[in-house]
Amino acid sequence: MGRIISVEDFLSLRDEFRKEGKRVVFTNGCFDIIHRGHIDYLTKAKRLGEILVVGLNSDASVQRIKGKNRPIVKGEDRALILSSLVCVDYVIFFEEDTPENLIRAVKPDILVKGADWKEEAIVGSGFVKSYGGKVVRIEYLQGYSTSAIINKIIDIYCKKGYRDEETV
Repeated sequence: MGRIISVEDFLSLRDEFRKEGKRVVFTNGCFDIIHRGHIDYLTKAKRLGEILVVGLNSDASVQRIKGKNRPIVKGEDRALILSSLVCVDYVIFFEEDTPENLIRAVKPDILVKGADWKEEAIVGSGFVKSYGGKVVRIEYLQGYSTSAIINKIIDIYCKKGYRDEETV
């Protein structure tokens, strides 16, 4: 079994983690263009427990949330990149616009989201707290975002008319 798994496969592992006393940390996102901010966030999330599970929006979900031009990077590639990170133990796709159903299935010990979210607005926070789990908000590394990267590419390659002859 690899690190990109179905929720059903994870649930069989979850029982083992519980027996071993390992805390499962869950976070989610689109992770469209992986950048330093993502790495910092995921590393901090991993430090909160022993197993880090990343719920990854499917391509259709990303498109509904971010618009018709997203994702830039296909889901299978995003999952491969995430699962290659030392701090990420498992990646599980979800098709819905929110990870509510996945959170209910995984039943993490710790639910993590960015500090820009108010705790009561974090999907699944009430459910996780209902059984004694914790909700942790992590500060983002300032100056890093997928949107900023996309805008920089547009500025360099479109607005200024730049052409890299090696890539044409």
